[in-house]
Amino acid sequence: MASVAVTSLPIQSAAARERSEARTALLFALPAIILIVLFILVPIIAVAFLGFTDFQLGDKSLRFVAFENYAHLLKDRAFMKSLWNTTVYTAIVAPVSIVLGLGVALLIESEGIGRSFFRTAYFLPVASLIVAMATVWQYLFHPTIGPINALLAEIGLRGPNWLGSSATALYSLSIIGVWQSVGFNMVLFLAGLTAIPRELYAAAEVDGAKAAWDRFWLVTWPMLGPTTLFVTTISIINAVKVFDTVKTLTDGGPNHASEVLLFTIYQEGFVYLRVGYASAMTTVFLAILVVLTFLQYRVQDRQVHYT
Repeated sequence: MASVAVTSLPIQSAAARERSEARTALLFALPAIILIVLFILVPIIAVAFLGFTDFQLGDKSLRFVAFENYAHLLKDRAFMKSLWNTTVYTAIVAPVSIVLGLGVALLIESEGIGRSFFRTAYFLPVASLIVAMATVWQYLFHPTIGPINALLAEIGLRGPNWLGSSATALYSLSIIGVWQSVGFNMVLFLAGLTAIPRELYAAAEVDGAKAAWDRFWLVTWPMLGPTTLFVTTISIINAVKVFDTVKTLTDGGPNHASEVLLFTIYQEGFVYLRVGYASAMTTVFLAILVVLTFLQYRVQDRQVHYT
């Protein structure tokens, strides 16, 4: 019996240490948990609740309307138009910015001189305020004095009214979105490229991968799997959340041609003060983000090679 008691002491002390470490870890994480609950979970619950009401900003009363707001969304042409515009914008910005970000990262990684300069130059759009850069883009896209149309005129083409035409406004904003996103994606891909062991390239070259293109497909692309998954997720989320360029440059026009989901939610909640209806839109918006992220992880995670 004495030997059993003696041998159980280390086990008890180990369990006590684990409980103590767990309590200490919880105490350290408690401030972050409180902030997440207060500023993320509680607002999400409040928005989900308000989506089932007819609450208007400034009104002291509200009425429970069940799924009326969601039923109205299906018949709301403005909402459907903004949903389509967001889909088109995301379908352009996300893949193009990912491909260009990877290409720029590969070029910078292979450059021996001026690497820091090019990193900074390509990252500047990320650090720049889009409101401040709006003046530059308005000048570039100006139909009469803009340099883009001036270059087109030099080759005999007539440039469109980029931001003022329903046919080109959304695509012009997509160009700006790509410009904003490439630098951020480049930095993420550079981090992934730095983490690839150099020995793998030497081994691939010994195995017959003499060309840079062969080494890219055999080594670089598979090893960048986790980075590509993260970059794709962030790019899609950021594209779906576009708002600042729309509000600053086109204000959703002309004729709702560049109106996106967040802009429509802003209009309903803060211009028309229909908070209940805007909350229903927000709930749909959050559901779209969750579904897109889930589907992407289900599809792309199977092709990722983790080291």
